[in-house]
Amino acid sequence: MSNEMAVLRAAKKDLRRLIRQKLSQVSEQSVRRQSKRIGIYLSMPKGELATGPIVTEALGQGKEVYVPYIHKAAATPSEASTSVMDMVSLRTKEDFEGLEADPWGIPTPSEPSIAGRKRCLGKRGFDPQTPEDGREGMQHLDVIVMPGMAFDRRLARLGHGKGYYDSFLSRYEQGLGASTDSESKMPFLVGLALEEQVLPEGTEVPEGPYDWRLDALVIGDQPILRR
Repeated sequence: MSNEMAVLRAAKKDLRRLIRQKLSQVSEQSVRRQSKRIGIYLSMPKGELATGPIVTEALGQGKEVYVPYIHKAAATPSEASTSVMDMVSLRTKEDFEGLEADPWGIPTPSEPSIAGRKRCLGKRGFDPQTPEDGREGMQHLDVIVMPGMAFDRRLARLGHGKGYYDSFLSRYEQGLGASTDSESKMPFLVGLALEEQVLPEGTEVPEGPYDWRLDALVIGDQPILRR
């Protein structure tokens, strides 16, 4: 690892620690937003804006809702199997309410249920080595609502350190490939933040070459920040 990357990781680790200290003092809140076809994180019990009300409202209005699913990607001759994220569909409100919590308390689709769900990345979501025609079955999203430990006013985002969303977005972009569909474009990226998660003016989230910035940031009842 280069010294530059080591410094970047150390800076992000320090910032996550500071934000966790602030979030430990913040009570759980909720924000309601509407979208047509969305991908959205399912929130932890504490330290994140609760997304349950958004999911319930969207499903009740007949919207298509996709949520994260972490799984092992297929190993290759040169690379070992690693954990990656796709987004899979929720079928109904009852389906959402029936999700079981993972070790972090996050509602998560069960492995046996995945075969009956639409996969945002199609075949490539579960096997990144699938040939380009694996774009078949890809579900294009209009909006993705993303979590984060911290955000700055440039709309840079500090994740939880696993890189799941940045990797997912890169794979989504690759999945679009050379599509001639005029509606095939990257989703609008929205962050949800407590005031305590937004860094003071002049303080920036450390960024690397694979980090994606948001298109908009919702901060409680404050005006939405946009690019």
